Amino acid sequence: MARRAVRPAAPTLKMVAAAAGVSASTVSRVYSHPHLLRADTVERVRKVADDLGYVPHFTARALITGRLSTIGVVVPDIANPFFPPVIRAVQARAGEVGVGTLLGDTDEDPVKEESVLLALQQRTDGVVLVSSRMPEPRIQKMAAGHPLVLVNRDVEGVDRVLIETTLGMRQAVEHLARLGHRRIAYLGGPESSWSNGERAAAVSDCAGRLGIEVISLGPHRPEHEEGRRAAAAVLTAGVTGVLAFDDVLAQGLLAGLVEAGARVPADVSLVGCDDILAVRTVPPLSTVHGPSMEAGRLAVELLLAKIEGQATDPQAVRVPAPFLDRATTGPAPG
Repeated sequence: MARRAVRPAAPTLKMVAAAAGVSASTVSRVYSHPHLLRADTVERVRKVADDLGYVPHFTARALITGRLSTIGVVVPDIANPFFPPVIRAVQARAGEVGVGTLLGDTDEDPVKEESVLLALQQRTDGVVLVSSRMPEPRIQKMAAGHPLVLVNRDVEGVDRVLIETTLGMRQAVEHLARLGHRRIAYLGGPESSWSNGERAAAVSDCAGRLGIEVISLGPHRPEHEEGRRAAAAVLTAGVTGVLAFDDVLAQGLLAGLVEAGARVPADVSLVGCDDILAVRTVPPLSTVHGPSMEAGRLAVELLLAKIEGQATDPQAVRVPAPFLDRATTGPAPG
């Protein structure tokens, strides 16, 4: 009768520690809190672990430490070009400290958002919630029981990172005023978007101060086709300049205006927001620069501090977003 082959025992944390000449707790920190160790120590231990074929048992470690070494990131629409850089920044910063990332996409639906957020809260140590569409009281309640950091949503009592696109929107209106525009439009985004409300108010307030009439067009889901279809309403409104909720709507509007025979910027000046497609349009789109990767990185810093118990009172971190003049704005016609 043939003997069954004996499978060699899997390498353990203690075996890695002995081979690397460090303590078992140091090996554990390499995979849980590498930022607390010297970079050369982390590199040496991980090389030894790889050579031995050691695979850290995250579930077992979670039972001991109470930490899952995983965070979540939730976005309204992963297809919108604004969100992938945020996600990438969250993953990169979390990865630097040995923390994994789970992603949730809510399809611009606040009901689905709450469901996705709840599911990720049960599977992670904390969540970065980007451009939330949920009502403020629900956000506050869900933040009370689990570490949560917001991006582009200003909710009292919850840590948040705010990209100040209102700054760039005001600068864009002032730029159009200097070019002689006296009747402009704001092409709005989703009604449930906090950023949309902030940008619309900034445009309206600044225009009113400068004696410029503003026509509100929307709401719109931030998609290319939505912007393209809005071209007819823009031309009917008789405006000479348009500020769009984001670059995606602006790109669609640019295509629709060209198809209708309008010249940009000779007939209509156009400004986007977020700076995610600006250099890919023809002509290059004037826009408000949104430092989305910086916002993602800062959100992870706040979240890790909360998870580690180092957080202070909830704070709002503000990131300036200035206007960038490119090629889609020009003097008002006539």
